[in-house]
Amino acid sequence: MRPGSCGAFIAGCSGLTLTDDERAFFTDSRPFGFILFARNIDTADQIRALCADLRAALGYDAPIFIDQEGGRVQRLRPPLAQEWRAPLDEVAHAGPLAAQIMRLRYRLIAAELRALGIDGNCAPCVDIARPHTHEILHNRCYGTDADTVARLGRAVAEGLITGGVVPVLKHIPGHGAADLDSHLELPHVALPLDQLTEQDFAPFRALAELPFAMTAHIVYDAIDADAPATTSPAMIELIRDQIGFKGVLMSDDISMQALAGGIGQRSAAAMAAGCDLVLHCNGDMPEMIEVAKAAGTISEKAARAAAAGLALRANPAEDTAMLSDEWATMMAALDR
Repeated sequence: MRPGSCGAFIAGCSGLTLTDDERAFFTDSRPFGFILFARNIDTADQIRALCADLRAALGYDAPIFIDQEGGRVQRLRPPLAQEWRAPLDEVAHAGPLAAQIMRLRYRLIAAELRALGIDGNCAPCVDIARPHTHEILHNRCYGTDADTVARLGRAVAEGLITGGVVPVLKHIPGHGAADLDSHLELPHVALPLDQLTEQDFAPFRALAELPFAMTAHIVYDAIDADAPATTSPAMIELIRDQIGFKGVLMSDDISMQALAGGIGQRSAAAMAAGCDLVLHCNGDMPEMIEVAKAAGTISEKAARAAAAGLALRANPAEDTAMLSDEWATMMAALDR
C-alpha cells in the first residue's frame, strides 16, 4: 500500500453482489478496505466472488473485515462456519483451559474466514464484563477482571494471527462500564480516572502492540465529559500515550446513533480527533459519499502501520479439518 493511495475509510456494500454504482464509487474513492454483514452472505461461492469483486474494484489486495466473535455476533453461520458459543459462555465452559480453548477456537475461525476470502476479524473484544454491562456487550466479553480479559484477549489474537487473519482490538479504551447500547444511545461512564486506568484500560495496554484497534462511542466523564472517545482529541491522546496503542485506529461504525450530527460531520470529527480510519458499515451510498469526502486519504504514518499489520495475512491458512478434530477432542475432554 502506497501512503496516500487510498481513502481513510472502511466501507460496506448493500447486498450479495456489487452494484454498478458501488463498483464505480469504490474504484473512484478507493476505501482502505471493506466489512461484511449478514446482508452480504449467502453461499461460500458467493462470498468468495464478492470478496474478489471488492478487491478488483480497488486494484489491490484490500483487507476485508467481518465480526465473527461467536454467539450473537457471528455473521457466518452453519453450514458456512461452525456455530460458536458466546465468548463469555465459552470461557466459563472451558474453565482452567480457557486460554488454550480460545486460541484454538480463533485458529478455527481464522481458517473459516480465509477459506471464504475474508482476512480481518473485529476481535479480540477486551472490554471487562460488569454486572451492569449492557446486554448488547456482556457475554461478548472474556471475563470480569483485567488480567483474565488481557490473557484471553491475547489468546484470541494469537489464534487469528496464526491463521493469517488480522485482529482488530476493540472497543478501545473499554466499553464494559457502559450500561447503554451505543448503537442507539450515547453512554456516559462516570468512573474515576484511577479506576478506569487500573481496570478498563489495562487489557488494552497489555495488547497495545496489536496492529488495528476500534474506538468506543462512549463519553468518559473523567477525561472528556463533552465528547465520546471516537471524536475526542483528549481520549485519542490517552489511547496513544497512556495506553500506548501505536497501530491503526479505526472508529466504531460511524452510523451508530451514539454519535450526533450528520454522517459527514461525524466522520470529520473522528479524523480531527486522531482516528486513522472511519468505519462505515451500512452500505448506504449517499452516506458513503459523505464519509469518503470527510475522511480524505490515509496518512503516510497510518499507511505504514497498516502495511505492517496487513503483512500478518501472509501466514499460511490452516487445515480446517485437522483443527476441527483437535477442537472435538478438547470439547470431549471438557465434557467428560
